[in-house]
Amino acid sequence: MKKLGSILLIDDSEADNFIHCRRLDKMHVAGEIVVRNNGRQGLDYLTTHNADGNFPRPDLVFLDINMPVLDGWGFLDAYHQLPEACRARVLIVMLTSSVGDSDYARAGEYALIDAHESKPLTKEKIRGLMEQHFSGSRPI
Repeated sequence: MKKLGSILLIDDSEADNFIHCRRLDKMHVAGEIVVRNNGRQGLDYLTTHNADGNFPRPDLVFLDINMPVLDGWGFLDAYHQLPEACRARVLIVMLTSSVGDSDYARAGEYALIDAHESKPLTKEKIRGLMEQHFSGSRPI
């Protein structure tokens, strides 16, 4: 399995973030895992120059749907409007704990969403995403 440079996890749940970070770390899928607690913080992270003067470019974004301040849908709407330098083509995976089909239907309206998973992320889900999207057929 290819190791990614970085993963951005945008979720307001401390418990989910702890579990997901621990699982991703144990699987050694990325050199860095960055956590932000809402969509506004995620956008701020993506639009702030890092130490080398470039914008952060995570390879994978796990995005919760229901969050305070700016939810996942609001994040996607704003992300779509960012300058190209800030929105490098990354894999965006929507995460949800809701059981309704409405989130899945709405996710289908966003071309930016590459996958949609229910919480929690399991080893099997992560492995499947990595194999499907980062097995060498898709440039990073």
